[in-house]
Amino acid sequence: MKGLLGRKVGMAQVFDENGVVTPVTIVEAGPCFVTQIKTEETDGYTAVQLGFEEISDKRLSKGQQGHLGRLKKGRGRKKGQDIPALRYLREFRTKDVSEYNVGQPLTVEQFEIGERVDVTGKTKGKGFAGVVKRHGFGGGIKTHGQSDRWRAPGSIGATSGNSRVFKGKKMPGRMGNDMLTAQNLEVMRIDSERNLLAIKGSVPGAKGALVVIRKAAKG
Repeated sequence: MKGLLGRKVGMAQVFDENGVVTPVTIVEAGPCFVTQIKTEETDGYTAVQLGFEEISDKRLSKGQQGHLGRLKKGRGRKKGQDIPALRYLREFRTKDVSEYNVGQPLTVEQFEIGERVDVTGKTKGKGFAGVVKRHGFGGGIKTHGQSDRWRAPGSIGATSGNSRVFKGKKMPGRMGNDMLTAQNLEVMRIDSERNLLAIKGSVPGAKGALVVIRKAAKG
């Protein structure tokens, strides 16, 4: 299992030895901590839960503190578990969990330059949008006296026979703010000291958005 949580910093450029420029997205990935290990015996499947972004204990509920072993007394205290208070928790499926321990830190060093990854994030919310912006419609004609239908969808249903609008018809509506995965992106640079990854191309989300980085499923 190769995976990390991180925050999108922004976009930049890198140059190779031939002077070819490549656009990249800089992601501050990790350090993440193993907060829970799920096994077939206890949960019916195997997975590793990772936590990211240290915060103050008072930002967590008692249940969250107990899950991370942050309670000073009571049932939430777990011996030998040294996990900071973390804002985000995400789960990664894996077949082998034997190499992971609760409290173990994971950093960008698990990735290599040239490796392919999938990056999941929530896209920018655009609000309510029409069909031209949302679906790329060409709009109506701009001649013969037409002045108010340039960005309209036009006819949306049949008349006789199927006299209705079919489900799934491309219509105006809320645009963006959806979970999206960019697949098979190449890792161009790794900065272990600052926990930074330079990933080729763009990834979903605005600056500062939470992203999940996994080993490419189709690599």
